[in-house]
Amino acid sequence: MELAAPGIKKEYCRVGINDEGNLTIAIEDKQEHKHEDSHRHYLRREFSYSNYEQNYVLPDDVVKDKISAKVEDGILTITMPKTEPKEKVTKAIEVS
Repeated sequence: MELAAPGIKKEYCRVGINDEGNLTIAIEDKQEHKHEDSHRHYLRREFSYSNYEQNYVLPDDVVKDKISAKVEDGILTITMPKTEPKEKVTKAIEVS
């Protein structure tokens, strides 16, 4: 699973499994820019806040203990390995 969020840093991301066994992704970003010019007697401040949170129901074949996440170039990548599929065993029944 990939989530694109330009300017994202790993400090802003929280990925986990909640009590119900669902995958929870939360991204929170707070920024403040301040520019002050004492010669011209003005102060300019800009604030920015963004929040994203989402829960996903995971399929039964996902190994929840081995889920991993990484952030690279503004993309949050979550890897969810699946269990190995069990071979279907067919048993022949003799007809009498």
